[in-house]
Amino acid sequence: MPDRKPTSRTRGADRKRQLVDSAAALFLQRGYAQVSLADIARSAGVTAPSVYRHFDDKQSLLAAAVLAGVDDLESCTDRALADGADANSLISTVCDLAVQRPQAASLWRWTSNYLTTEQNKLVAVRTREVIGHWASALAARRTDLSEREAVQLAWAVLSVSGSLTVHHTRMSGARARDEIEKLIRRILTLSPAAAPPFATSPTVTSVPGSRRDEILDAAAELFADRGYTDVGVDEIGGAVGIAGPSVYKHFPSKLAILVAIGQRSGARLEAGVMAVYGATSDPAKLLAGMVDSYVETITSTPDLSVSFNNSPALAGQASATDLVDVQRRYVARWVDLLMQVDPEIKRDQGAVAVHAALSIVNDAVRMRRGSESPQFAARMAYLMKGVLAL
Repeated sequence: MPDRKPTSRTRGADRKRQLVDSAAALFLQRGYAQVSLADIARSAGVTAPSVYRHFDDKQSLLAAAVLAGVDDLESCTDRALADGADANSLISTVCDLAVQRPQAASLWRWTSNYLTTEQNKLVAVRTREVIGHWASALAARRTDLSEREAVQLAWAVLSVSGSLTVHHTRMSGARARDEIEKLIRRILTLSPAAAPPFATSPTVTSVPGSRRDEILDAAAELFADRGYTDVGVDEIGGAVGIAGPSVYKHFPSKLAILVAIGQRSGARLEAGVMAVYGATSDPAKLLAGMVDSYVETITSTPDLSVSFNNSPALAGQASATDLVDVQRRYVARWVDLLMQVDPEIKRDQGAVAVHAALSIVNDAVRMRRGSESPQFAARMAYLMKGVLAL
């Protein structure tokens, strides 16, 4: 019997998924605000008008892409845990998904500011259900863990599985999968409740901030809450009690404010690096100190998270070139130290491990997942060091 030709409904479903996949890839690569429907159409190999046969606008396409990622997570979980399969089956399936469809575990975290409240609630509920299943499978394997610890480890696994989308390390799919599995298995040996107390640096009393600092503080809070694109200069001015046009006396544009926030966070990180290197020369202790410094910086001010989360807005901007270079050099320093700690690690392996560790705390802060807990910083540092085998 000859094969049946695909029906128009089947072709329509395939085309819709093709658009969703193209959109997800572009949103992750460039940022939602920097992608147009025409860009998505070109990537999918269709005309722009044909996109409207399936989606009303770019926002509805984003919502479909995020929900498709949740669908993938749910299907992955159902397959892995079918018929009483154990955590090993789940680990294997999650690692496959991390390489084949990494956006499933990361797109929502990068684009939640562009979804409606109802859409975010739906994604949150479904994602928490997935994490609950993962935590249950882990708890069945490790009876020493509390429910809260199992959930925290499950979230860390999700962060690591989606971390391949935040860098461009050249590595084959098979090798990337092996590295992700190795890191996830490290996570699953940890006990967050055993995290040692987190020692913060002593607070230094400084002179009152200038108007420029007030603008940066207000902008960072607004960008962290609503995203860079949806905040206007007038709102930033209003937050510090000045008219919007008065902001331009201090900064030529909103982008310049974002760049200054990034520069300020970079300066704080560099100060932390100098303090760490002033205390020891041992590579393992240096890297552990870098972890502590990073966690302290990202949990004490929104600057670092804002700079990281809005990096697509800085891409290609001449005024932000130096900032992007600083960020790359900072990550490279971590990789160099990790290679000194374990000389058998190759640079691409080190890059995967470092970005996985950073993703754990970046994701938790971005999604405000437990960040108000007094133990948050200690547990983040503990999980990051565990992934790096420190």
